[in-house]
Amino acid sequence: MAAVGDEVSVEVARRLALGAQGFGVGRPKRVDVRKAIRAAGVLQLDSVNVLTRSHYLPVFARVGNYLRATLDKLAWGSDRELFEYFWGHKAALIPLTAYPLMRWRMRAAERQVWDEELSPDVTAPWSVVAGMRRLSAERPGYVDQVLQTITEKGPLTAGEASPDGVRRKRTDPDPDPTTGRMWNWQDAKIAIEFLFCTGQVTIAGRRHFERIYDLTERVLPADVLNAPEPTADEARRELVRIAARGLGVGTLKELCGGSGQAHFPLPAATGREVIGELVESGELIPVRVESVKQQSYRWHEAKDRPIDTQALLSPFDPLIWNRDRTHHLFDFFYRISIYTPAPQRVHGYYVLPFLLGDRLVARVDLKADRQTSTLVVPTLTAEPAAPDFIEPLAAELHLMADWLSLEHIAVPAAGRLAAQLTDRMRVTSTPARTVTADAKR
Repeated sequence: MAAVGDEVSVEVARRLALGAQGFGVGRPKRVDVRKAIRAAGVLQLDSVNVLTRSHYLPVFARVGNYLRATLDKLAWGSDRELFEYFWGHKAALIPLTAYPLMRWRMRAAERQVWDEELSPDVTAPWSVVAGMRRLSAERPGYVDQVLQTITEKGPLTAGEASPDGVRRKRTDPDPDPTTGRMWNWQDAKIAIEFLFCTGQVTIAGRRHFERIYDLTERVLPADVLNAPEPTADEARRELVRIAARGLGVGTLKELCGGSGQAHFPLPAATGREVIGELVESGELIPVRVESVKQQSYRWHEAKDRPIDTQALLSPFDPLIWNRDRTHHLFDFFYRISIYTPAPQRVHGYYVLPFLLGDRLVARVDLKADRQTSTLVVPTLTAEPAAPDFIEPLAAELHLMADWLSLEHIAVPAAGRLAAQLTDRMRVTSTPARTVTADAKR
């Protein structure tokens, strides 16, 4: 089908995307963590802690210095406003208002485990599917025992929820090599993740970032659990609306494609149907984005506003987690390097793109050395034809060090840019903070 709609330049599309994600002119004078979360839409969780946990960073990018304990309370406190579930294939913190929209996904995940012929809208992680099929044959009734243990003793970690304490040894062969070594879980972990996918238990909290599980009715507010449940079609439409608000403008694949980088993956036919319904209602407006071959859709409330901001972006920030979209909107080819062998890394280990105005102008490798209370910049790389960004980057690094309660900043990165950054940060540093060109790594 030929592309339809008005043409939108890449520059306008970029501003629409940034505005939809809560970026504008400067940062708000009043720190509003809730507003930042609403703008981001979802906070992806990741275990890498070389700088700080990834879910904290998108809020910092949008509001600056804030108390991470505020986000912890919203996510895992007694009056929580977020819950953990899978956003696409990603573990994420999601606003509680979206919980009823996930009910049909929970049932679909349960069907996927038991019906090999069924192709539901979503699937449980393959580690859960393969593990549960093995458990049902080898240890019938085991999942019920795990659920009973949580009921009687919860909240518990996966290891604590094992009803018999039996653990497979590392020397045991992987019962299903297709799950990969990373997902060669213990039986209690498989069982409890199944219960989590299907909504019978949820994440009550985190202990050193390890999940703590409990019965869902003991964790989530009653008004959320008792809220009217939309039909699957209604839930799909609302989830695509959420994606569209968060993107500003996007293709079908970016909104709900099965690529793994969509906000919410749906089968192609279902996605086209939902998009068509939202176009018919006027909520999505077909447009042609310059240099994008696929049909794009603009959220009807998305506005082209000035963007004058600066931010260090987590590799998992919703603005850039779709790497292909980041490439065509920002002309920025980005791949995370934490799984790349050290000799093959080009820009560093934990590389944060630096947003200046409406452009991604540099790649900043960052590390928090907690033993020496130092924010370390091992590598710094400018994008081609990038404007001068040293002064705003220095300000952002000082702000990040304050936020993370780090007393010093070190720039062992080599090259002219690193030297300029060190000099600038020394000028703007406070007496209590040292800025050096090298540090104990």
